[in-house]
Amino acid sequence: MTPVSASIGATVLGYPRIGPQRELKRALEDHWAGRITQDELHRVAADLRARTWRRLLDLGLDSVPSNTFSLYDQTLDAAALVGAVPERFATLGLDETATYFAMARGATAVAPLEMTKWFDTNYHYLVPEIGPQTTFRLAGDKPIAEYREARDQGIDTRPVLLGPATLLLLSKPSDDAPAGFRPIDRLDELVEIYVDLLGALAEAGASWVQLDEPAYVGDRSADEIAALRRAYDRLGGLTNRPKIFVASYFGDLGPALPALASAPVEALGVDLVAGSGATSLVDVAGLSEKTLVAGVVDGRNIWRSDLDAALAQLEQVRAVADDVAVSTSCSLLHVPYDVDGETKLDRRLKSWLAFAEQKVAEVATLARGLREGRGSITAALESTRAALADRAAAPGVVDERVRTRLGRVTSAELQRGDYATRRESQQAVLGLPPLPTTTIGSFPQTSDIRAARAAFTNGRIDEDEYTARMRAEIERVIRLQERLGLDVLVHGEPERNDMVQYFAEHFDGFAVTTNGWVQSYGSRCVRPPILFGDVSRPAPVTVDWATYAQSLTDRPVKGMLTGPVTILAWSFVRDDQPLGDTARQVALAIRDETVDLEQAGIRIIQVDEPALRELLPLRSADHDAYLTWSVDAFRLATSGVADSTQIHTHLCYSEFGDVVAAIDGLGADVTSIEAARSRMEILPDVAASGFARGIGPGVYDIHSPRVPDTDEIEVLLKAALEAVPADRLWANPDCGLKTRSYEQVEPALTAMVAAVHRVRP
Repeated sequence: MTPVSASIGATVLGYPRIGPQRELKRALEDHWAGRITQDELHRVAADLRARTWRRLLDLGLDSVPSNTFSLYDQTLDAAALVGAVPERFATLGLDETATYFAMARGATAVAPLEMTKWFDTNYHYLVPEIGPQTTFRLAGDKPIAEYREARDQGIDTRPVLLGPATLLLLSKPSDDAPAGFRPIDRLDELVEIYVDLLGALAEAGASWVQLDEPAYVGDRSADEIAALRRAYDRLGGLTNRPKIFVASYFGDLGPALPALASAPVEALGVDLVAGSGATSLVDVAGLSEKTLVAGVVDGRNIWRSDLDAALAQLEQVRAVADDVAVSTSCSLLHVPYDVDGETKLDRRLKSWLAFAEQKVAEVATLARGLREGRGSITAALESTRAALADRAAAPGVVDERVRTRLGRVTSAELQRGDYATRRESQQAVLGLPPLPTTTIGSFPQTSDIRAARAAFTNGRIDEDEYTARMRAEIERVIRLQERLGLDVLVHGEPERNDMVQYFAEHFDGFAVTTNGWVQSYGSRCVRPPILFGDVSRPAPVTVDWATYAQSLTDRPVKGMLTGPVTILAWSFVRDDQPLGDTARQVALAIRDETVDLEQAGIRIIQVDEPALRELLPLRSADHDAYLTWSVDAFRLATSGVADSTQIHTHLCYSEFGDVVAAIDGLGADVTSIEAARSRMEILPDVAASGFARGIGPGVYDIHSPRVPDTDEIEVLLKAALEAVPADRLWANPDCGLKTRSYEQVEPALTAMVAAVHRVRP
């Protein structure tokens, strides 16, 4: 039975696409390695789509989304669909799929598109490049083909498209664009491509289409909001089109809400989890005439919904509009598939959780309760109340020892000596040359490393054997770095499965999953740990590994830790206390580790905060409060060591100009940042801000398999030296090397060291 197309009813804004067993990841990597053909890859993709549509229908949705599947990234899909393929890729002479992957991953002598975070999530998207010369055209039929694919299976889906305004607001000007050009200036032209696309979808039989405009939950200018209204006046005014559902998520629409409410579209989606709730909808002209798609089930976290509270929100929304649909707050791309697959998770903790399948069931339950009354879902309401009460009372959720210690922290514990004094003291100990070379931390995780970890986890080898194998790998990595000529070494992190999960496995207050995989980008998947209770560190975590590595060499070896903000950002975090309080608890655990590393003789300690910008609230009015607690958490984690111990940090793909003052506020002695894909665009912001500590802009992109040559890295280093003096500049890759192979890493690091020797004063 197909859903009724006249009403949206119960739905979700999107769904995971990597496959319950990461089938897409494996197929992609097999294809890139030449083990399977394009046709075989596309067969895997088609099977995943079919299984998803059928499962969503079986779970009780009235409207099933399509075109939420992607081989790599939905923003890249949207750019390719409208012909926004930069010339350097179009001239490669590749077929459509190969060109698509070249844009994502690069090709020989051709750099990929820049990558950055999708709003305030840990998902990465490819940044389209748009210029005055970009020729928009309907260059493909993916949404139409997938709609027909589902219809042929008896399922009438709702195609999902990235909205035209958000597509342009997420884009960057192409290199040939003149100063002052903004991609959004080309919205009217792009909308005409969407006119053609909506017409094609209508002819294919689609009754609804979803256009996502999440860019408008952030700060937007009056002309950007006017452009949004103009776009939907044009699209809504078409006679040959499906009904239009404009979706927003990750916060409130703010001043964009009235613009969309008065536009000639049939439905509007609002995030009532991250937003301010149903009260924000009251007295907005035009809403009463639309279907309001209320996002009341959290699409980003894994806790069971409070069904009573969600139903109350829905009842408030029904006072605003007669037709109310029930949905997740955003796509379920950000959560794992099914909690029932977690056979090793504590049963009590498991009863508090809802992954994607459970969230779809919650949506269907709430829709029934709204439609038929609370009495129709009595059992579900009682079950949820019991789970919430059990969670609040469970051991480990509150640890008075942790809270007492945190309450005794003073402002003095967030301070170190002034930077000039620290720098002099550190140089006396380390004796580093100008423009020192290093890496970010991890080295390739070979099949032997993964096999040893799996054997240890499964009990096939004992701890002594596992330690011996990891030590052998550490020695190999140390010797390699010495041979390559690096100045500051790392131990390579062979013992770590993930930079957050590894610490979660050693801290109280966390649990880890077995199958809780979430897509980060392309084929890259992570398993975010679950932070359910007060956090503490029972025993040292990294000290033995770091001191063993240091014993092998006279060169300094960095101790490698993950910062408190990143541990929060890349975990599923408890929602029963302020995020800042949780961050400070994690910071105290990290502080204990930094102190122990220093006492063990480690003189450089890197505390990575790649997610600092990621968690920045989308509206500027909320920035100060976040930056205050996030900076304080980092300082609490790193200020327990002496001035002579050098503190490093690392930050990932971001719009650094938004947080450069906070980066300075962290007080790290050296900050490494990702800069290769953007070709050092960040450094003028850094220089203009007055940032005066050490900085290591990445000189090659580790997210692409291509290996840069010495000349390419030299160009980037010379660009960096125009903004940063050599005595404060470091050379390093963009990020850790875990996902790359030694065949890629060794020549790239060789080129990096050679380039440094060319430019080092």
